[in-house]
Amino acid sequence: MTAAADVIRARTVVRPSIGLVLGSGLGDFADRVEKAERFPYSTLPGYPGATVSSHRGELVVGEIAGVGVMVMAGRGHYYEHGDAAVMRTPIETMAALGCTAVILTNAAGGLERETPPGNLMLITDHINFAGTNPLFGEPTDKRFVGLSQAYDRGLMGHFRAAAAAEQVPLAEGVYMWFNGPSFETPAEIRAARILGANAVGMSTVPEVILARFFGLKVAAVSTITNYAAGMSNVELSHEDVKEMAPLGAEKLMRILPRVISAYGRG
Repeated sequence: MTAAADVIRARTVVRPSIGLVLGSGLGDFADRVEKAERFPYSTLPGYPGATVSSHRGELVVGEIAGVGVMVMAGRGHYYEHGDAAVMRTPIETMAALGCTAVILTNAAGGLERETPPGNLMLITDHINFAGTNPLFGEPTDKRFVGLSQAYDRGLMGHFRAAAAAEQVPLAEGVYMWFNGPSFETPAEIRAARILGANAVGMSTVPEVILARFFGLKVAAVSTITNYAAGMSNVELSHEDVKEMAPLGAEKLMRILPRVISAYGRG
């Protein structure tokens, strides 16, 4: 049990079964939580400060579609804190409070012309290109986490079914994690394509590793906000990411309640 879990448990009777981490453009989804108790990260021991302008920095505990949820409106990034394990306490807190799964979302650069900005990509696997790991320094043999099935097949099935029901196109592919905060170079994107990536970004992979470490099932979805470096004549910027993120986020917000409901039904 973490100190943050004690703070949360003292203020809400909701017992969450699934956690969500909301990336750029998705913060408004936290407003859909019913029976909500809100916790600024600054009130939760061990939670990271969120310095990205599109991230709220707030945990919301309550219900969606009758299912108990913990919704993180914003995350900590490696590039903000210099620590790949910056999300360890939040993920551990989810497990401590009874969550058995986590849904991770992010804004990503797309490498496929068939999945233009404004669309969604279900992550089926990842490549850790950052050269670090959130389990560095973990003293127990639990650090040797198997990742051959890091992304849960059942949860991915729920996403496919929800997207079909909402008539939302849902691409699938491999996400590559870069350190950030600078965007990738065209040469790095060419390398990413050769290595098998379909999208690139600056988050999510550490959370996947931590979630598997704490025994949580994982699903992850990228909102494609831009073509990656070298695929257009436009220089990438965070302002462009923030502008495009809501387009894919609107589609994802239609899907998420169905996924949560399906998972809650078992």
